[in-house]
Amino acid sequence: MRQSFLLVSLLLSAPMLPGADLAQDSAQHGDIDVAVALDAGEQSGSAKATVRIHARREVVWSLITSCTEALQLVPGLVRCEVRETAPDRSWQRIRHVLDYSWYAPKLTYEIRATYEQPSRVSIERVSGDLRTLRGSWVLESDGNYTIARYAVDLAPGFWVPHWIVRAALKRDLPKMLRALRSRAELVQQQKPA
Repeated sequence: MRQSFLLVSLLLSAPMLPGADLAQDSAQHGDIDVAVALDAGEQSGSAKATVRIHARREVVWSLITSCTEALQLVPGLVRCEVRETAPDRSWQRIRHVLDYSWYAPKLTYEIRATYEQPSRVSIERVSGDLRTLRGSWVLESDGNYTIARYAVDLAPGFWVPHWIVRAALKRDLPKMLRALRSRAELVQQQKPA
């Protein structure tokens, strides 16, 4: 099975890297918790989000590690290509192309996704248009539910208009998590008991 990582469409939308003078923003979007911290210039920071999904962890895992699914779930992701896979499938090198909108530059970058199936995916930038990208998905079983925790630290390495950063964070991170939840719950319903 070709694995990939459902990466952050928020590369442009959520440029992040921990640092001093971070402005914190926390929001509840239904049953999705989102916390964002941006630096004073709103050009880098971090985000964390949690969603409860009525699907088994294995179902959620299959979605966050699939390039095909990532293209459907991540706003702006137009290409996802596995470039290299470890013989034991413990990691992959993946190329993403993000075309967020006409007013933002297209981003191309490669990440290394490290897999601890079925509970954790860690990512780190290898090359490309971003200066910094580190993130993870942590999946916890809770009966017939999965608690999915997503975290990202990111800095694009170029200036991004502040209004794009704020608007995208408030809209796209919850949108991605809702899409993941909807898709996982649909797949779970289609599985024989």
